[in-house]
Amino acid sequence: MASIPSSSLEAAPPVKTAAAWRGDELEKTGEWIYLLSDEQVAELEALGERFLAENPDLRTVQAEDYPLVACADAVKEWGSDVDFGRGFVLVRGLRTHLYSDALSSAIYYILGLHMGDPIRQNEMGDLIDHVYATSDKTMDDPTALSAKVRDKLVYHSDSSDVVALMCLRPAKEGGLSCLVSGAQIYNEILERRPDLAPLLLEPFHWDWRRQDHNAPADTYTSPIVSLVDGVFSMYAGSLYILTAQEYEGVPKLTPEQIEVLELFDKITYEEGMAIAMDFRPGDIQWLSNYAALHARTTFWDWPEPQRRRHLLRLWLSRETDRPVAPGFGKNGVVQHRSAPRGGAEEHPEGHFDIYSVSVPRLLS
Repeated sequence: MASIPSSSLEAAPPVKTAAAWRGDELEKTGEWIYLLSDEQVAELEALGERFLAENPDLRTVQAEDYPLVACADAVKEWGSDVDFGRGFVLVRGLRTHLYSDALSSAIYYILGLHMGDPIRQNEMGDLIDHVYATSDKTMDDPTALSAKVRDKLVYHSDSSDVVALMCLRPAKEGGLSCLVSGAQIYNEILERRPDLAPLLLEPFHWDWRRQDHNAPADTYTSPIVSLVDGVFSMYAGSLYILTAQEYEGVPKLTPEQIEVLELFDKITYEEGMAIAMDFRPGDIQWLSNYAALHARTTFWDWPEPQRRRHLLRLWLSRETDRPVAPGFGKNGVVQHRSAPRGGAEEHPEGHFDIYSVSVPRLLS
């Protein structure tokens, strides 16, 4: 991946939309929290119970099979906030402390169907994944899976249009979810080092194996910034760019690329850039991977397995016709919902009913 001469690159202009925000300013407003009404909660609970009774195949069930009435306008509002607003919303009010994990999963999946189309998150075909620590590994261990450890996670993007997290049980201590605006990071880089900003439009190699031990290749390529038809999008996470350097055949980063990655990380962690939220049981965070990066602080668990921090994760594709650069993110390599890529057989450990997927895999 040779460096492209700066004269042949053109930086995107500053982002002036609602997607460019500072956490210290947004925290004061609370506008990013949506409180469900009693009527909406009742509707979701009834639909969730019906979903459990019918137990449909998660690969083929459709949103119209479980229509929303009380929540219909709310889902449209959340989608607008995610796609065209600040890039995220926190939905609060579900009574998960009264539900089985299967019922919580059913309600979550129904909402996911209305917010987009769930996609497979790994080579086993998981449509709901579990953020549940099963290992004492830290993220400097190349075999560590980020969803299965208690260590802090650096800022990154996931491999979908939208990533959603539902809190079943919070940690004993720590485990804050932290978000930072990709557009605001870019604006800061453009202001401080306009000579480096265009490098973010170049393709970088990303470590695929560290994200999924069963990945079909070691790496994939993507730029960090996409600018198509005036629409700005970001896909970031320098950790996986740096660890991709360990694979044979991956071109070495140029000094300028290293410099822009270091500046990117420096700005990301500056005071006031991020917003941090402490999940409560029942909270659902909907987040655009094009608009914001997410991270997690280190956490300490309860000793009892049934009390440990447990989040459910969905990756969603949304039909918004958002233009992005070719090969941006992992759009070219993710698997869609109905079947494995390339006509492959289902993984022998694949689970596609709500009862099975509500139980975390004991991976480490």
